Amino acid sequence: MNYEEALEFVHCGFFGGTRPGLERVSELLNLLGNPQRGLRFIHVTGTNGKGSFCAMTDAILRAAGYRSGLFTSPYIVRFNERMRVGGKPIGDAELAEILSEIKPVVETMEDRPTEFELITAAALLWFSRVGADPVVLEVGMGGRLDATNIITDPLLSVITGVSLDHTAILGDTVEKIAAEKAGIIKPGVPVLWCGDNPAAGAVIERVAKERGSELYRPGAKISNPAFSLDGTVFDSGRMKGLRLSLLGEYQLKNVKNVISAARILSERGLKTTGRALRRGLQNVAWPARFELLSRDPVVIYDGGHNPEGVCAALESVKRYFGGRAVFINGMLADKDYKSCTRMIGSQAERVFCVTPPGPRALAAASLADCYLESGVRAEPCVSYREAVAKAAEYARGNRLPVIILGSLYMYAEMAAAVKEELTE
Repeated sequence: MNYEEALEFVHCGFFGGTRPGLERVSELLNLLGNPQRGLRFIHVTGTNGKGSFCAMTDAILRAAGYRSGLFTSPYIVRFNERMRVGGKPIGDAELAEILSEIKPVVETMEDRPTEFELITAAALLWFSRVGADPVVLEVGMGGRLDATNIITDPLLSVITGVSLDHTAILGDTVEKIAAEKAGIIKPGVPVLWCGDNPAAGAVIERVAKERGSELYRPGAKISNPAFSLDGTVFDSGRMKGLRLSLLGEYQLKNVKNVISAARILSERGLKTTGRALRRGLQNVAWPARFELLSRDPVVIYDGGHNPEGVCAALESVKRYFGGRAVFINGMLADKDYKSCTRMIGSQAERVFCVTPPGPRALAAASLADCYLESGVRAEPCVSYREAVAKAAEYARGNRLPVIILGSLYMYAEMAAAVKEELTE
């Protein structure tokens, strides 16, 4: 297969949707020679923050000289982003080669893997082939029955936080979701719990105790933060003047978690230095997380798509801009969009609603109705470019920023619309 044929093979729909369980991925990896064995992993789950945590951790490891691998989902612009080594996505030819090798193996299986299981196996096979060490492995959804949980002995398990999301699959209470995420805790492997929900924490503490896993809480100190659109400068203990390239007030919590994880990993033989930490944080890039897309007017994209994520983004709007803003919003119908619209509406001068791609999308008109019912001025737009043009015009006239909030699936097309409308 060439690259286009390989992607068609992945996305053909032949593999079906979400079917939690480890049987299929276990069989597939066994047929591939279990490439995951011999790799060292940092396994990361959490409702929000796990992507930023993984990106920062990978950047610090690379700055320390490691040939680290990074597995994340979903991709933002291009499929290859899901698996990287040394900061670089897998090449088109490499991806086609790996999937061409896997295809005949999959065809021998009576119970075919899901699309995510297939992608996970491809990533693990590639990481093994190119000698990635260590691999920062982000869970797709949940933890206990996620395909990434096929690994058996990570260096560290990380749970960034727990809140309600994917309730139809993971459970309708924080405790149920915490139990699913605690499924990545392995016997005798330390776990870093970064959340602040007491009910979730009690579940994770119980599971860690049952499995003889030492439970850590973030111990790093963050002080004297200074926020600007050029990044965040802060101190951490004896390290002064650290600079984080990522925007967003909530990223300081992620930094605290990452620095804490680096200390635990050093005890597990994965050494990093203060210089590597400084360089990694300064150079890390992670799109769609309070990302600055334009300065005139200011346009920020944030992938907050559930109440916790939206709350974090809105706190950053207050921090950087005083609170009021023009919003462009697109949501998926299976998310708690009503809670999100109430929160966004409290800070919105005006909302321009769009429809994200995909069958799970909430129509722009339906989203606008949610705002209008609460007395928030909102209107649906037929295209992303229309939304950007109208939002930018209103923002310039009222000296306000434009905040694009919602599904990550919108990012590539929305970023292109911003570029076309405002910078060309």
